[in-house]
Amino acid sequence: MEVALGLVLVLMLGGALVFWRWGSRSRRATELADARAEAQRWYERLGGQLMNLHGDAPAVRQALADAGERYNAAGSQLEQARTPHQFALARETALEGLAYIRAARTAMGIDPGPELPPLAAARGAGMLTKEREVNVQGQTYRAGPQPGNGTPYYYPGGTWQGRRVPAGWYSTPWWKTALGTGAGVLGGILIADALFSPAFADPGYGYEAGYQEGFQDGFGDGQDYGDQGGNDVGGDQFAGDQGDWSGGDYGGGDYGGGDFGGDFGGGDW
Repeated sequence: MEVALGLVLVLMLGGALVFWRWGSRSRRATELADARAEAQRWYERLGGQLMNLHGDAPAVRQALADAGERYNAAGSQLEQARTPHQFALARETALEGLAYIRAARTAMGIDPGPELPPLAAARGAGMLTKEREVNVQGQTYRAGPQPGNGTPYYYPGGTWQGRRVPAGWYSTPWWKTALGTGAGVLGGILIADALFSPAFADPGYGYEAGYQEGFQDGFGDGQDYGDQGGNDVGGDQFAGDQGDWSGGDYGGGDYGGGDFGGDFGGGDW
């Protein structure tokens, strides 16, 4: 009797273990399928927008070029993705491309379209609300909330070299040209300090109140997304967390995130 009871218990435990493993595999499969479908949805939406938008203004052309780079990068990521996290990174890239699409539509003077889910890399960066102009090492740099002949480069918000960079339009993509080391980085730091220092900021931007929140958000995003932030394909947007992507880091310039990780305030600038 005891032997029979023991055998029954063993069979019950074995069955429970098999059921648990089956359920775990089923949940992982569902999670993976959902992540793939979500990334694919935004990728296809980005492709459709790129096919239907055209413009000759410098701000429009530049925004569409940036959106096209994100589209190509997202497609490559989708092809290589094998985990929910990798599909999430592809989704983020497609969303950043759509942020540039909205910028292009704004520069064209048409409705930018529905709001997008917030970009993880732009979390806490805020946005420009007033025009700014500074002189750094003999060069003039401008930034503002609207596109113009003097500010044709859009940036959706993020961080660069630990500095929060708010969303807005800029006279030059200084975050790209300062990607290297030495003088390039130093120049970029000087530009960021001049444009976004507390002394230069307009009253009411909440720099002090948003500093700690922005820093913590940037640090958390860096952990979750491999220091996502930056812009422009070439790639350190995903450079921090791509070890499982077919043997190496994805990209190498400043696309969408390695550049950006946080120490400016969390509100609007």
